[in-house]
Amino acid sequence: MRDSDSGIAWLRSGEALEQVALKGLELRLLASGDGTELIYHKLAQGSHWGLSPAAGWTALEGLFIVSGSLRWAHGGEKRVLTAGDFLSATPVLKEAVFVAETDVEFLYCSSQPVFHHYSNQIRGLMGLAVDIEQKDGYTSDHCHRIMKLSMMLGETMGLSSTDLAYLNFGAFLHDVGKIKVPDSILGKPGKLTDEEWSVMRRHPTFGREILQETGLPSLLSAGPIVEQHHERFDGSGYPHGLSGADISIPSAIVAVVDSYDALTTNRVYRPGIPKAEALDEIDRSRRQYHPDVVEALFLNADRLDG
Repeated sequence: MRDSDSGIAWLRSGEALEQVALKGLELRLLASGDGTELIYHKLAQGSHWGLSPAAGWTALEGLFIVSGSLRWAHGGEKRVLTAGDFLSATPVLKEAVFVAETDVEFLYCSSQPVFHHYSNQIRGLMGLAVDIEQKDGYTSDHCHRIMKLSMMLGETMGLSSTDLAYLNFGAFLHDVGKIKVPDSILGKPGKLTDEEWSVMRRHPTFGREILQETGLPSLLSAGPIVEQHHERFDGSGYPHGLSGADISIPSAIVAVVDSYDALTTNRVYRPGIPKAEALDEIDRSRRQYHPDVVEALFLNADRLDG
């Protein structure tokens, strides 16, 4: 609401100029003028948020923690931000990834407009995720589970902030290529024919192509993760039969997490199995997976769902 006498815009609690509410993240554009924007964020515990550099971007950006605890992950270095802490950069020169240790509220300020691009990108990503889930029949939380577990292992392994940022997108959208797989193949209850399996094995490449078509730098960089997430350390995977060090670590992480989630999740054609049994199966099949990633999975066994 605007006070016509003072010219001051003010909002009641819960109001916003514009807002976006998605799983784990709530955004409210609180103020906008002369190119500057003030955006309220509410991030659910365990969720991730990040800042990335962009060509031609010169804005002052800052965030102020209102409540809760936010962990700043940068490779092996970690810093915890709590209420009253403030960070700023002019401009952001490298990726910064933040993890909500509790439910967190913070204010983000940018001296250049960002809200519309930001919120539209989030809606677009969520739309892709919904399309994947509806197409493949997973539960609505599948993409979020893969992202959350992948980021957990990535932090354990000390990935750089850049790799964590790309892993966040690549894990979330790992199966986006299934959008291009015919329903008759994707939903077939029985064994696929050789021809059908040939099409199914192309979905990682379809996914990389879909992300490439967006033209968004972060998604372009996440494309190889999507394309490689069914490759296997022993060379038995697809679509290119890569092995060992030819598979990126972020891709190797998604491969292990996706296999674990597939084992523990109820599907139309079979029920999920308990966590302990799933870990035993990963252990028996460990030749297929990067040994460091398997080790990270077992180090986090107590934090896994299932």
